[in-house]
Amino acid sequence: MGFSTPEAVVVGDGPPVATALRQAIAEEVDVVLTSGGTGLTPTDRTPEATAPLLDRTVPGLAEAIRAAGATNTDMAWLSRGLAGIAGRTLVVNLAGSTGAAKDGLTTLAPLLRHAVEQINGGDHERKSP
Repeated sequence: MGFSTPEAVVVGDGPPVATALRQAIAEEVDVVLTSGGTGLTPTDRTPEATAPLLDRTVPGLAEAIRAAGATNTDMAWLSRGLAGIAGRTLVVNLAGSTGAAKDGLTTLAPLLRHAVEQINGGDHERKSP
């Protein structure tokens, strides 16, 4: 998608997710994508680790990712992934399966650049009245 990406950071569910997210937010990266921990099992805690760090939610992104995934499997509706803005970082929780990650990236591809521009103060060109 044209973004410069560092090596992935792999952590376990729960508090390690929050720690890794805090680090990325402090580094003011543009986008953080998490993968996994969005399901219904007792250890799936990524949304709980993400939510307190968000300044604003972007529910449409999470809904669009679930809807895109649901065209391939009804299980997509069970994802509890969140999307939102923390500081100047867009955080998006993707489900952990390969298919879900691909669906999520496909959904995000046409939206990410504009979202990052908006978060950084860009806006639509305004026409003079």
